[in-house]
Amino acid sequence: MKRHLAIGIALFGFAFLTAGHVSVRAAAPLTVTGAGATFPYPLYSKWFYEYSNAHPGVNFNYQSIGSGGGIRQITAGTVDFGATDAPMKDADMAKLPGPIFHIPTAIGAVAVVYNLKGVGPGLKLTQEALADIFLGKITRWNDPKIASQNPGAKLPGEDIVVAHRSDGSGTTDIFTNYLSTVNPGWKEKVGRGKSVRWPVGLGGKGNEGVAGSVKQTPGAIGYVELAYATQNRMAMAALRNREGSFVPPTLESTSAAAAGASRTMPADFRVSLVDAPGKDAYPICGLTWILVTKDQKDEAKGKALVAFLKWALHDGQKMNAPLLYAPIPGPVVEKVDATLQQIRFQGKSLY
Repeated sequence: MKRHLAIGIALFGFAFLTAGHVSVRAAAPLTVTGAGATFPYPLYSKWFYEYSNAHPGVNFNYQSIGSGGGIRQITAGTVDFGATDAPMKDADMAKLPGPIFHIPTAIGAVAVVYNLKGVGPGLKLTQEALADIFLGKITRWNDPKIASQNPGAKLPGEDIVVAHRSDGSGTTDIFTNYLSTVNPGWKEKVGRGKSVRWPVGLGGKGNEGVAGSVKQTPGAIGYVELAYATQNRMAMAALRNREGSFVPPTLESTSAAAAGASRTMPADFRVSLVDAPGKDAYPICGLTWILVTKDQKDEAKGKALVAFLKWALHDGQKMNAPLLYAPIPGPVVEKVDATLQQIRFQGKSLY
């Protein structure tokens, strides 16, 4: 009996002896910490919940603070993983103490949302009109560049109120990457980045902040991840793509933009999907990545993180579509699996 009790204490770490029985308290679960992008947060929160339910020994603490914050924290080593919708630049990666991997997890769309009384969803916007709105050149909703594409809409003469991100944001990087790609004036005056010097507008923190600003402000326009727009029942614009089609942001149009990803994917997975070819492709789409260091400092956390990423790239991808994210194409998943095998602790693979 004493021998059995000793084994129980060794296995579980702590025991209370009371009259007639033994009460055992199990060791605390392992907590993996992460921070970064708000763009994939609806999906990641679902993943973390489902994975922890199936693996009760592992919990996740993820702070949705924006891609810029995720890059800073993984660079400083204050989290176990980062998350970003804007790939790290070569110059920034060169400053890291060791190699880091960009693990693609989903493909999402950035929706252009607006709050315009009497105007329903599907307002048509050309590349030029969208850029001019955010440049401050188009200031009223009944401007000819908007009205000419929407002859049946009753566009008011009220002022346009631009809403944009105030924090370092991968969603902003995708949006400004698109505007820089399709509009030379935007590229010259503003450019691409996680944070830019906005010509006009009000800043909001996170996708949540921009969505809230647009919902609360008559005449407002902004950009948010598709899941946020859908959950908040916001009106979304149909944007003219490179083939000349006006396409709304949907799971199908996001998947159409991602169709060529497996053919163009580089070895490090850092690729742009904006202004993708195809008549059904929505033009403002992008990958989102989890950032993981190649050489892990903690073996247990490293194993837990690799196991989760394997699950996310296979079982977890089934949850993408219901939350309006396109899954990672199968051929790309195979390449990512090979990358995960390179994550190690003291030279030993954690895969």
